Amino acid sequence: MSAEWKDAVVSARVHDLSQDGRGVATVGGKTVFIDGALPGEEVCYRARRRRRDFDEGELLEVVVRSASRVEPRCDFFGICGGCRLQHLSVAGQIAAKQKTLLDSLTRIGSVKPGELLEPLTGPVWGYRRRARVGAKYVQKKGRVLVGFRERAKPFLCDMTSCEVLHPAVGHRLAALSRLFFDLSIRQHIPQIEVAVADNAIALVLRVLRPPSDRDLASLGEFARRHDIVFYLQPGGVETIEPLTPPAPDLYYSLADHDIKIFFRPTDFIQVNAELNRAMVASALRLLGPQEGDSVLDLFSGLGNFSLPLARTGASVTAVEGDRSLVLRARENAERNGISGLTAEYADLFADDHAARWWSRQYDCVLLDPPRAGAAAIAEHMPRFAPRRIVYISCHPGTLARDLGVLVHTHGYRLEAAGVMDMFPHTAHVESIAVLSR
Repeated sequence: MSAEWKDAVVSARVHDLSQDGRGVATVGGKTVFIDGALPGEEVCYRARRRRRDFDEGELLEVVVRSASRVEPRCDFFGICGGCRLQHLSVAGQIAAKQKTLLDSLTRIGSVKPGELLEPLTGPVWGYRRRARVGAKYVQKKGRVLVGFRERAKPFLCDMTSCEVLHPAVGHRLAALSRLFFDLSIRQHIPQIEVAVADNAIALVLRVLRPPSDRDLASLGEFARRHDIVFYLQPGGVETIEPLTPPAPDLYYSLADHDIKIFFRPTDFIQVNAELNRAMVASALRLLGPQEGDSVLDLFSGLGNFSLPLARTGASVTAVEGDRSLVLRARENAERNGISGLTAEYADLFADDHAARWWSRQYDCVLLDPPRAGAAAIAEHMPRFAPRRIVYISCHPGTLARDLGVLVHTHGYRLEAAGVMDMFPHTAHVESIAVLSR
């Protein structure tokens, strides 16, 4: 690449938004991705990278502004890699995510939903109750940085607050920075696991060296002053212990179903509490279990869906690939007085023909897989023979792939699909789809 090309300033009209939230233009017949540009805008950008199939540019000026462009709320937007879309209105973000979903369904799965569901939305600021935050002592700055990584760089962003983290944490990044700087182990705290429960703010500090007595006293005083529960993690997750035992049993509520789901501070829970409640309600409505139905909940975790499903009077088999979560799902069923739930362990990315749950048929199936999707399950869905399937997805590409198999190979009908804005201001697309036999 010549220096002359790299420094060139180019004008372009942006016609689309990529799945990672960058503006898309076509210049000289070649696709260009421009971070910070929006569809409908005319921009000037500086050429930064040339690749075989596309180029990348740095936004210099918005000549013609999109009507959907808004002023970012966060002072660190554009530097911090946590958000990509704060410059796009919330309505514009929803529309972009719907387009990503529908484009993926058409292009990858060759399927089209009979109905586009109304988007599920919730709070767009201070919503994030679960996160992994970095920490690093930087001698040249004379302070400990606490926050997310910079956009497309390995460095921690020098930030003092975060507008999407729960305010109890997001508005205390500067205070945490000062706390860590005064510790003897300031160079040995690389990350913080954030878990905001209904009854406590839990922060797990990864500590690579034992804290001194003075450090422990400072952490304890900070915890009392800010109503935070600190945990220390010197090794693997099995080494996590509360700074000041006993720690409260963390939980979040699904009040509509009279359920409290107890969890440990590093367990997976959905990051957006209000959106999660709406998602559970929507999934149960779309699945429509009747009393006495047999329901299979795959990738069931702590019981976020299976416990409410069992409350309906259905007989629920919950299958999860993390043994510790299976145990906690059983404990949650017992603590909530729910008897119609059987929680089992299985590798859901393999064909487990020997398992009892594998050889049964079910009235309904709920899928909530990770980004990799549920290819092994979709391939064998006829053995379960459900009349209805609800698929919760955190990746539109793998969702489209699996729906293509269910529709074109196994004869299911894609009744409806829609987006759920679990992660406002990011390009992350969470979706829900319902199929019938």
